[in-house]
Amino acid sequence: MLWIKSLHIIFVITWFAALFYLPRLFVYHAMADDQISHERFIIMERKLFYGIMTPSAILTIIFGIWLWWGLQYSGLWINLKASLVILLVLYHFVCLKYLNDFKNNQNKHTHIYYRWFNEFPVILLFIIIFLVVFKPS
Repeated sequence: MLWIKSLHIIFVITWFAALFYLPRLFVYHAMADDQISHERFIIMERKLFYGIMTPSAILTIIFGIWLWWGLQYSGLWINLKASLVILLVLYHFVCLKYLNDFKNNQNKHTHIYYRWFNEFPVILLFIIIFLVVFKPS
């Protein structure tokens, strides 16, 4: 099970790195005012979302479920953690919507909005880490 736990942690880290970086790209994309920058951000966002973020999310969830079943985790903490992961998955799909909005020149938000949007996974990460470490019943 230590291999599974290690892989889960590795993919959590890569997923969160992408969850932190993609909205930061949205900040810069929303500030871009030339076509070359716009096209460059579309490529960067697409590669990050499909090449790193989505595979990392899928592998995080697969190894997390494997741990949950294999170690028979139970209690309030694991239910709360699972709920927060569901929120992260929803956030992931909102990122996809914004990615497509930028790609189709339909972005309706300012760089300030994306700066605030970027804080959501940070908050969830703090809560998830505390739940895992302290395991409240």
